[in-house]
Amino acid sequence: MADRDEILAFADELLELDAYPDYGPMGMQVAGVREVGRIACGVSASLELFERSEAAGAQLLLVHHGLIWDRDPRVIDDAFRRRLKALLDPGTTLAAYHLALDAHPDVGNNALLARELGVDPTDRFAEIGFGGALVEPSSVDVFTARARAALGTEPLVFAHGPERIERAAVVTGGAGRHLADAAREGYDLFLTGEPEEPSLHIAREFGIHFVAGGHYATERIGIQALAKKLAEQFDLEWEFIDLPNPV
Repeated sequence: MADRDEILAFADELLELDAYPDYGPMGMQVAGVREVGRIACGVSASLELFERSEAAGAQLLLVHHGLIWDRDPRVIDDAFRRRLKALLDPGTTLAAYHLALDAHPDVGNNALLARELGVDPTDRFAEIGFGGALVEPSSVDVFTARARAALGTEPLVFAHGPERIERAAVVTGGAGRHLADAAREGYDLFLTGEPEEPSLHIAREFGIHFVAGGHYATERIGIQALAKKLAEQFDLEWEFIDLPNPV
């Protein structure tokens, strides 16, 4: 067993939370029991995730997309009450790590996915993303096959870049707005989770490949790396709860 607050303090320092202002409170969002023996993690806060976490016997639940956002109304309606009840009744602590987890060079979504796709993440891109040279330059078909295998999805591809891809940038999640920025910075390919409506025309006009692998699919890797890191640090068990989402 380990102390909840010691675990969360370690995570906050590891991820440098204060360096990444976010769209809601990050770190602990709902306090549960102090003694933690098992960590569960998932991508997005939901009633199903909370119920699955309780069934797994976890006292601490880590998520990438939290329960509380600045844009949400400050009303505890029926749906929000059910979510809170699913955390409070078993005493589950909920902690969320969003942009800081995207940005981390070791356990972050962007750096980890870039490496898995054969991109050397040497350069910062769009503040939280990474870009760099491919370890082995490839065609868009080869890169897409690699993304398909890594993500388990069928990526949306707008193949309008050069025949030989030498440099690529990665920003997971909903970062389609950075496609033109990637082209301006000399990348041959940009990968994110979701496209935006202008993405097709931007790819054509700027001569860059665009790959969208799914918001959920591109953001599964970081929260697992964080849970594993905390479990190893505090000698705890951990589990990833996968709730596949086609978006």
